Amino acid sequence: MSEQNKAALSDDSTIKPWGGRFSEATDAFVERFTASVVFDQRLYRQDIRGSLAHAEMLYRAGILTEADWTAIRQGLADILAAIERGDFAWSVALEDVHMNIEARLTDAIGIAGKKLHTGRSRNDQVATDVRLYLRDEIDNICCELTRLQRGLVTLAAREHATIMPGFTHLQTAQPITFGHHLLAWNEMLERDYGRLADCRARLNVSPLGAAALAGTTYPIDRHLTASLLGFDRPSENSLDSVSDRDFAIEFCAAAALITTHLSRMSEELVLWTSAQFNFVQLPDRFCTGSSIMPQKKNPDVPELVRGKSGRVNGHLIALLTLMKGQPLAYNKDNQEDKEPLFDAIDTVKDCLRAFADMIPAIEPKKDVMYEAARRGFATATDLADYLVRKGVPFRDAHEIVGKAVGHGVATGKDLAEMSLDELRSFGSMIDDDVFAVLTLEGSVNARNHIGGTAPAQVKAAAERAAARLDARGKCA
Repeated sequence: MSEQNKAALSDDSTIKPWGGRFSEATDAFVERFTASVVFDQRLYRQDIRGSLAHAEMLYRAGILTEADWTAIRQGLADILAAIERGDFAWSVALEDVHMNIEARLTDAIGIAGKKLHTGRSRNDQVATDVRLYLRDEIDNICCELTRLQRGLVTLAAREHATIMPGFTHLQTAQPITFGHHLLAWNEMLERDYGRLADCRARLNVSPLGAAALAGTTYPIDRHLTASLLGFDRPSENSLDSVSDRDFAIEFCAAAALITTHLSRMSEELVLWTSAQFNFVQLPDRFCTGSSIMPQKKNPDVPELVRGKSGRVNGHLIALLTLMKGQPLAYNKDNQEDKEPLFDAIDTVKDCLRAFADMIPAIEPKKDVMYEAARRGFATATDLADYLVRKGVPFRDAHEIVGKAVGHGVATGKDLAEMSLDELRSFGSMIDDDVFAVLTLEGSVNARNHIGGTAPAQVKAAAERAAARLDARGKCA
């Protein structure tokens, strides 16, 4: 919310739209405690859009006159313009975004404004607004996710033959290419994109017209409002329509996985930028310094993204806990769905934006990576495979190579640095051709199958990934 809008919040004693049954005013603290307008006013576009669709349906059904419909359209257009320019006085006394807009509309156009709520409730209204808002934000997040993936895939294609050590248990395991590692990150994000698409498909059902919980006696056309709002169909059950928040939980689960993946990527970037690894360099604009140690260049963006994963995980747990004890149908508890959902949306968008800007600017230090891959006996498995091809059972080959590695540890020699005589002392079947498989290049090139780290396979995988991204089309 803008500072201007915060300043415009009012706690005046506006008469409640539901106040007819009550004999005394709401307690001032309770009024502030139960109001949601401080955070739900961000739904204003979706609220106005939903109201326009509802009003058009009421007009077509003969419930509103043409004059009513015309006045409502113009009134809502004026309200939208006022909010957009920061000239709208939000009132805490009116509780939420819905009643603030309705009250302003009634002030502007009179009795026609009071007719707008015919055939609906705030229960189905807010359920509709949140679905519309989340649908829009999923589209925005998917665009940032795609932008990040394009950066990864482009960098992977460029570095398809850059050799680095691959790790298990953070110990040198086998040589791989930097491009192969980057494409592993992309696979994580590809699944994230699919989960968001699935979430969007399931939430794209219109609850509008479910009213408070049982539907309405008016001759409404829910298929029409669903179509006008771009939903696939109206929801099937009015009780579920107003109480369901599965879509928000599902989004937060997808968001938690996205930030978990970004956190894993961040951890590797933090390691790789350290003096101990020194594999990559991040541009200065994504780092900060120390107030006391002048030599420091801290990878603050990856560190902060790593930290924010806990925040989004927390929002998922908050929503699950919020919903676990609620009976059907709507309960005031559901007001607590918005702040975790909104913050999860904002956090994921910011993290993706930071990474989408940063990843294409990473500079790999190829010589350092290559030298690191030469340490730690990274081609030990290649020697074992060589022995198997010579007819040695794999378990025996494993033992032979283990002894060779032990000798290397004792003498400070990598396998490729040992003489043929040294190697043959562990297995007489070893011959001159062994050195072809002990090179880093020979090792990565030997893994020449789909999903393997051979440069030719990495290049082809990057091309396939780029084609999948192109098939999504361009973001607005």
